[in-house]
Amino acid sequence: MVNILKANGIKEPFSEEKLRYSIERAGIPLNLRDKVLSHVQSKLYENIPSQEVYRHVTEFLQTAPHPAAAKYRLKQALMELGPTGYPFEDFVTEILKSIGYSTQTRKVLMGKCVSHEIDVIAQKDNAKIMVEAKYHNAPGIHTDVHVSLYTKARFDDLKEKYQFTQPWLFTNTKITPDALAYALCVGMGVTSWSYPQNESLRDLVERHQLYPITLLSSLSEPQKQTLLDNHIVLVGEILHSENSLDLLGLQNDKKQTIIDEAKSISG
Repeated sequence: MVNILKANGIKEPFSEEKLRYSIERAGIPLNLRDKVLSHVQSKLYENIPSQEVYRHVTEFLQTAPHPAAAKYRLKQALMELGPTGYPFEDFVTEILKSIGYSTQTRKVLMGKCVSHEIDVIAQKDNAKIMVEAKYHNAPGIHTDVHVSLYTKARFDDLKEKYQFTQPWLFTNTKITPDALAYALCVGMGVTSWSYPQNESLRDLVERHQLYPITLLSSLSEPQKQTLLDNHIVLVGEILHSENSLDLLGLQNDKKQTIIDEAKSISG
């Protein structure tokens, strides 16, 4: 059995079942799935990095004229919401809006002891949530226990003065067992790439079709950054307001190419 080397340095046996699940979840057409698996298996060698396995999948899918090929890149696309954490905060805001919250971003509040810049304040019914949006831009970096600890400490410094009812930690990667255990112990909400089951970040993105603009191959990296700097983080925003592309100074044919790709991903 060939081992793969994960981004965090841990080795584990290559799992055809896990790879098949990931390409099925991305919506890769049935007639392509076995071809993808065969392509990847032909490239395997002992201790192959997991990122190289991922690259072989995406390289193969680039030849497939199907929007699901772009969606397979979702985890990587979320890591490209940088280089600062602000675009991820905007992204989390859009997720919270999709599930019924009203939001405010990047508010500086004076607590009992010190001031804090709060990434997102989310309100719905009687709940007023202090949201910590923890962004990582590289694979293998997990949100660890110190993030849960300082999120709770900030919440405690602010809760009475501002009537916060709960802290909530959002992260685009995985969360360590200790970080999760502490968060759950103190009543903190947690949304990570793969937690909680059926309500993870990945689940919410797919269910509400909140795909980041970093999935769009028709945009250059500088063009993506211009949109992110102007708080345009979702593929759907381009479709709802095609004038947003005016920021890029594009010719009509190029603009239409981007719109067509956006439609294929959102469809």
